[in-house]
Amino acid sequence: MATDDFSISVRVYIEDTDAAGIVYYVNYLKFMERCRTEFLRALGYHKPAILDDGLLLVVHAAQIDYHRAARLDDELRITSCVTKLARTYIEFNQQVFREQELLCSGLVRVACVDATLMKPRAIPAGMHQQISQFTQIPHNL
Repeated sequence: MATDDFSISVRVYIEDTDAAGIVYYVNYLKFMERCRTEFLRALGYHKPAILDDGLLLVVHAAQIDYHRAARLDDELRITSCVTKLARTYIEFNQQVFREQELLCSGLVRVACVDATLMKPRAIPAGMHQQISQFTQIPHNL
């Protein structure tokens, strides 16, 4: 993990696991979603504000690699790094760690769409400019 990646901590609860106490695979995507949401929140873009502009940010594509399993009560660190910023989408390299151990990694493309028509729409200029300051070369893809 690069020291300049945005990150959040997540504790694994019973609701995140299967009967054996292992994190259910889809929950890694939920953890990544939380990290992207908090990244945008840190830039001043709260979900209701984006909706008020008639926009939605939706996952268009995700490529996920699972390396090791997280377990009940683990404390995880989820990272987010903007690796590509286009006119209508953002690509994030995301990773899930337990201490320094990489558990899951993924490349997630989030598209900006018109909330009514569900068609691609340009990311607002101010948002695009702010996010561009955080665009980095991908780490560990």
